[in-house]
Amino acid sequence: METKVGPGVVSDQADTSAAAIETALQEETSEPALAENEKTRIRIVAGENTIVFELNDSAAAKSLYRQLPLSLDVENFSNNEKIFYPPEKLDVTDTPQAASGMGTLAYYAPWGDVVMFYGEYSPNGQLYELGQAVSGTENIHSLSGILQIEKDE
Repeated sequence: METKVGPGVVSDQADTSAAAIETALQEETSEPALAENEKTRIRIVAGENTIVFELNDSAAAKSLYRQLPLSLDVENFSNNEKIFYPPEKLDVTDTPQAASGMGTLAYYAPWGDVVMFYGEYSPNGQLYELGQAVSGTENIHSLSGILQIEKDE
């Protein structure tokens, strides 16, 4: 099929429109999009303890997800949380403040640590919500040693 693509220029290619080329380039360079009903989840395992968190759609949650899989030390902090330090800082642009309770996965920007709450906590202007536990919330307080953090697909 011949298509006129410019003054006096004819092509036998079926679809050379700028829109088609732009679409093809976007498909090659963009990350695969999740279906609307598909949720982004991560699984955290230490020994026999497993917690699954459903991530929100924030820049910080996406920053963490891109770093997976990870093997990191978990640390106790205070009397209501366990923490770990991802290798790269998370982008908190447009990330909501953490305001929920037990089962919240959050990021404390000043220290660069990810926090898993197993108890209530007070909101903090530098604490950003990444997601919520959907299973294993009761296991957070028992985490110790090395965490295996991976995509739950």
